[in-house]
Amino acid sequence: MLLAVADVSTASTVSTGAAAGDTAWLLASAALVLVMVPGLAFFYGGMVRSTSVLNMMMMVFGALAVVAVVWVVVGYSIAFGDDVGLGLVGDPLQHLGLDDMLGADPAATVPTILFAVFQGLFGVVTVALIAGAIADRTRFGTWLVFCVVWTLVVYAPVAHWIFDFSSGDHVGGWMANNLGALDFAGGTAVEINSGAAGLAAALVLGPRLGFGRDPMKPHNLTLVMVGAGLLWFGWFGFNSGSALAANQLAAVAFVNTLLAGCTGLLAWLAVERIRDGHATSFGAASGAVSGLVAITPSCGHVEPLGALLIGAVAGAVCALAVGLKYRLGYDDSLDVVGVHLVGGLVGTILIGLLASTRVTSVDGLFFGGGLDQLGKQLVAAGVTLVFSFTMTAAIAWVLERTLGFRVHEDDEASGLDLVVHAETAYDLHIAGGSGGRPHFGGGHHG
Repeated sequence: MLLAVADVSTASTVSTGAAAGDTAWLLASAALVLVMVPGLAFFYGGMVRSTSVLNMMMMVFGALAVVAVVWVVVGYSIAFGDDVGLGLVGDPLQHLGLDDMLGADPAATVPTILFAVFQGLFGVVTVALIAGAIADRTRFGTWLVFCVVWTLVVYAPVAHWIFDFSSGDHVGGWMANNLGALDFAGGTAVEINSGAAGLAAALVLGPRLGFGRDPMKPHNLTLVMVGAGLLWFGWFGFNSGSALAANQLAAVAFVNTLLAGCTGLLAWLAVERIRDGHATSFGAASGAVSGLVAITPSCGHVEPLGALLIGAVAGAVCALAVGLKYRLGYDDSLDVVGVHLVGGLVGTILIGLLASTRVTSVDGLFFGGGLDQLGKQLVAAGVTLVFSFTMTAAIAWVLERTLGFRVHEDDEASGLDLVVHAETAYDLHIAGGSGGRPHFGGGHHG
């Protein structure tokens, strides 16, 4: 049974089976979401110090490999299988290995196996985002184990709550069906979830050596800007693809995604200019991502003017929020908390104010809808935050005391690229001798 991500009202099904145009759009959207993985690797890779670039990128690509496999085997069933009680989790064995999706479903507008993989890529991006909060100090092997456990115990259940709509004999999650919270493409399951998890993991692992004392600026802002551009490009698949059809709703989500990224960028730069006297490229990249984060849950529920406002609020609030780690003493290495948790909260909650029946099924407070939807959004955001933080802290604590989650201090000081992967991102040595062949640590580069 194909279930809509965005809202029950958007889940149109026809008896003639998959529509070619809708299928093509979802295939393209899935590919766009996949592009976000190298985009995030560039974005995060440029933000860390030069001795940990490859390790950071490997954590992102490692999450892709692990989460995709886990999702196909059992994760999708937990998220989108028939509910096994109270709207908390789906039947983990119902779609084991996606074997039941090899034939065409006559009731689905797009192939169900494509929908499953599209959703799995959301999980990939969510888990990869957490890596930024614990950069420069994480054991790579333990990180891969964390990806497996967190996908099954945290991400898949939250996805079930908010993305799995009841239809026919199928019973879905409690947030979408009983509470009635709105989340078009992942403000709760992706943004708040990853941000709260990043905070918990950062607290368990503790701060980097020299945090608050040594300069830890991005080593390559060019990579950061390229990464932000790729993320923005992929985000159109993330948001517009969640309409699950090549239709008017997808077009509205596309426009809203563009606009919120723009105003997020401008608002962050305005805060920088007033506070610091300079508008920076790093701020531009971070501001665009903040706006994109906030519009993720709301792109299919607000009008374009609402998207402009959401992006601007997120850009300004996130620009101020990233400094909290120094005041409160937690080391969120790459501002996952300040951007994704805070931006996700902004976008999810503002649905309750700015939702419009010209786009979605309800009106927010500013459109005469009262406080009802705002209350639902607050509950969904709060429960997701508490659940993700608590469960992630428990998972990270167990892994730290069993496998060891944080690298040894000597390895951290030396840099993880060379210690963990036997490679360096930049070979700055001139090869000596005639006919000599430069050596690149690690694999075979012939």
